[in-house]
Amino acid sequence: MAARIIRGRILSFDDEPRLAGAGALKMIEDGAVLVEDGRIAAVGEVGAIRARAPRAAIDDHAGKLVMPGFIDTHIHYSQTRVIASYGAQLLEWLQKYTFVEEQKLRDRDHADIVARFFLDEMFRQGTTTAMVYCTVHPESVDVFFDESLKRGARMIAGKVMMDRNAPEGLTDDPQRGYDESKALIARWSGRGRLDYAVTPRFAITSTEAQLEASGALLRESPGAYMQTHLDENRAEIAFVKELFPWAKTYLEVYERYGLLGPRSVFGHCVHLEQSEVAALAASRSVAAFCPTSNLFLGSGLFDMKRLHDHEVRVSLATDVGGGTSYSMLQTANEAYKVLQMGGQSWPALQAFYQMTLGNSRALGLQDRIGAIREGLEADIIVLDSRATPAMAHRMESVEGDIAEELFILMMMGDDRAVQETYVAGRPVKSGLAK
Repeated sequence: MAARIIRGRILSFDDEPRLAGAGALKMIEDGAVLVEDGRIAAVGEVGAIRARAPRAAIDDHAGKLVMPGFIDTHIHYSQTRVIASYGAQLLEWLQKYTFVEEQKLRDRDHADIVARFFLDEMFRQGTTTAMVYCTVHPESVDVFFDESLKRGARMIAGKVMMDRNAPEGLTDDPQRGYDESKALIARWSGRGRLDYAVTPRFAITSTEAQLEASGALLRESPGAYMQTHLDENRAEIAFVKELFPWAKTYLEVYERYGLLGPRSVFGHCVHLEQSEVAALAASRSVAAFCPTSNLFLGSGLFDMKRLHDHEVRVSLATDVGGGTSYSMLQTANEAYKVLQMGGQSWPALQAFYQMTLGNSRALGLQDRIGAIREGLEADIIVLDSRATPAMAHRMESVEGDIAEELFILMMMGDDRAVQETYVAGRPVKSGLAK
């Protein structure tokens, strides 16, 4: 790949603003990023970078913010036609809408259409990495990974494992779920920029035998992730306790089968008991905050301060299709409001840290993505704080305050604010169909 210079106002994080203060932010007002072979070769003032690579093509985004690509830690690619399904809470919503749509992904041609749309939409929104739920069908995983590989994207995904409390067309059994997942791990893990996540959907749809098989897959595949759902909805929690009467808490079910750990991401975590908070912290597991989904399905309000106070690792996620927007900007918008309802503040610097370096740390990928730093993979986005007339009007009262500008972006921005998305140094948004 030919060298490329991306010029703009370079903004990246070296640390978490909540802990490190103003020193966490690194900004170059008229800067440039030199990209070579899909990686960041140099970052600095535009003049110095041009002098270093005088023959490199220049993408001139002067005045625009150049940031690391957004990272989404919990999303279902199979639910792109479920988003905005009216009027149900979690368990009814799954039966009425989600399980119906997911059965269609047994068809490879249909799965291919959905996967291509999904990745187009991720890039349109400035999301360059996601942790993705496929369906129970191994074909849905093959199609998703194949399309991601073609595009050079860093993605994490896995086959959902379900052996009860779901339609016949969406269930496997413990042995088949294990065998199919094992084969998918062998086929895809480590290819290109792909990683695999062992994916028992949630305790309600897995027997103890299947959860045991999930734990075995993790023990046998030390590079794999684990993703599932936890304490999203009160009716869900009550059902889990009926199905596993020996468990004092929902999380104890997963803990018994070895599913906790630093590469385990638990979606939602809205109604945690104190012992669950302690177990998440001790295991260094990740709680994925999914604000638009929690609001849309009436699940409850996430308590960020409680988790931070107990040193639980946290990430931010859209959870499409329970979530109502593919945009991480809009997800941060709703996260701010959820936290406001709980009497908690969420400054823009902390929000943008979370969407970039924070989420990369949650996934253990900070040595590859999440910052604009020499040697990292060149997943980069360009943000326009004046992308709409209303944003441009509002920006007229901003006098060089980057925190205020970022807050406007997260409250008023969406895909229109993403001027360009670079995946491994290659511009991809500008080539998408309008």
